[in-house]
Amino acid sequence: MSIFRRGQRGPGRVTVQEAAARTGHGDIADSAGDAVLLDVREPYEWQAGHAPRAVHLSLSALAAGAGLPSEAQARPLIVICRSGNRSRQAAELLVARGAQAVDVIGGMHDWTGAGLPVVDARGGNGTIA
Repeated sequence: MSIFRRGQRGPGRVTVQEAAARTGHGDIADSAGDAVLLDVREPYEWQAGHAPRAVHLSLSALAAGAGLPSEAQARPLIVICRSGNRSRQAAELLVARGAQAVDVIGGMHDWTGAGLPVVDARGGNGTIA
């Protein structure tokens, strides 16, 4: 069953394990790993630490009408922030605009808690700001 259910009211929510599998970050990557991990935190948070291969677009830019980065266009989106609050808002905006989007419960806090990788802006070991 797809985490991107058609016809649902608003975005779904996924665990970090589901997000990692769908975006190719987990031990057992989903064979349909076509989803993009979209990080909607502010630039200073992104620079301190984010998931490898994630795409960045802050919630403030998205809310101001910014379009998706090219890597995220026309692809299923798994939206993440620090704790899950901003990603929920961003996923709602994206679904309202016609995108397939779900948000990650617990955000980057749960991501790191699950032992998933985090890199900084230079590719070194990152931290969650």
